[in-house]
Amino acid sequence: MSKPLASGLVWFRRDLRVDDHPALHQALQQCRRVYCAFIFDRAILDPLPRADRRVEFIRASLVELDADLRTLAGQEQAGLIVRHGHATEALPALARQLGVQAVYAAHDYEPQAQARDARVRGTLSSLGIALHTCKDHVIFEGREILSGGGTPYTVFTPYKRTWLARLQATRLPVFDAAPLAADLAPRPESLCGTVPSLAEIGFEPSNLSQLRIPTGSSGARQLLDDFFERMDLYRDTRDFPALKGPSYLGVHLRFGTLSLRRLVTMAQQRTARGSAGAAVWLGELVWREFYFQILANFPHVAGSAFKPAYDAIRWEQGAHAEALFAAWCEGRTGYPVVDAAMAQLNQSGYMHNRLRMVAGSFLVKDLGINWQWGERYFAEKLNDFDLAANNGGWQWVASSGGDAQPWFRIFNPISQSRKFDPQGRFIRRYLPQLAALPDAALHAPWLASPVELAAAGVTLGSGYPQPLVAHDEARAQTLARYAVVRKNGDKEED
Repeated sequence: MSKPLASGLVWFRRDLRVDDHPALHQALQQCRRVYCAFIFDRAILDPLPRADRRVEFIRASLVELDADLRTLAGQEQAGLIVRHGHATEALPALARQLGVQAVYAAHDYEPQAQARDARVRGTLSSLGIALHTCKDHVIFEGREILSGGGTPYTVFTPYKRTWLARLQATRLPVFDAAPLAADLAPRPESLCGTVPSLAEIGFEPSNLSQLRIPTGSSGARQLLDDFFERMDLYRDTRDFPALKGPSYLGVHLRFGTLSLRRLVTMAQQRTARGSAGAAVWLGELVWREFYFQILANFPHVAGSAFKPAYDAIRWEQGAHAEALFAAWCEGRTGYPVVDAAMAQLNQSGYMHNRLRMVAGSFLVKDLGINWQWGERYFAEKLNDFDLAANNGGWQWVASSGGDAQPWFRIFNPISQSRKFDPQGRFIRRYLPQLAALPDAALHAPWLASPVELAAAGVTLGSGYPQPLVAHDEARAQTLARYAVVRKNGDKEED
């Protein structure tokens, strides 16, 4: 079958793989020659710290993607063209230089990304080049899942029910580029070259290699193979940070080094065979999509509360608030489970999901700090930072989001610690200065006897901080702080 276009360009962004790749497949179906490119976008990179694990992860994954494209094409001259600059300028310039008729990419749902794509589309259009985007990193996007009344869902459970029913009635496609790969074009001589080093794009190594975080599609497959053996236990292990319960695939989902469709199909098949663990994990993937559709349909959440009444809450301000926030960021709250969670984040760029809820709740409802401060900090630190999920998670703990935790429910960090890290294995790993305390004293050291503290070599106030706040008192202050919400009609209902 003849193809309508002479040449096209695939713009890789957060889909750094060749397997099951809709944009690549579409380009190869429509174009007789297909080039592939990635832009290190300075609009994203310039504000970042110079040692950023995410940039290093992307760069390593691009090296593998480049090799995979050359293998797929069966020729060394094919591969990835990598540029460093502002994508709004660099991408159209490259498309013009290559003389393509169309550019292909996956949809991006974040407001800044959509603004970027609108500018790129306009510039390309002025050059006579089309921009085609397609769905990739969600199963159902935008308004594909609607309530019976034709409106987007704002409560998770009915959304999940409809989502699963739609999935059951849908055969997920697989976009296999291999049969069409002969049309992957060799790069022009002037555009050949290796993926630039970190130094060449203005960055330096992080601790990614010391953390042994596997990169690229091969790293994603390695983690998935490991999780496949543990998936049936996911329901029972996922809430305990000292256990190997999660999939650890977050960063790979974020940068698309594996196909979401393959993950959902695998979880769906395993669920159908009776795996409760697979069913719960599939539900977590649905939560991810719930937050994507919240962002898509209610874009104001990127800058304010989903429920406008919550913007009236008066948070702590001034030097005192800054000091409380700094203590939280640095893991100096005096609550071991919170401090260990922050240490995990600061050291590795990862935080266990249960601890994201506990640490987030502590910042907002114990310290009285605006949830947006925490949202920004997580955005800077998380390897798997995704605007939709990060915003959704923070608005959940702040009770301001769609289907969020009720405002009057406040996590008790001590009971959470005792329940989900009963032997203190996680706390001891990240707070070795408390390691010698007995289990019963580890979760609230200020309640330990002087004898226990002395025997463990713990001095509160120097070796480990006194608690910033008393939880019961902070809870009472939070209920008073949220009274403005009750006055605006948010009832005490689940």
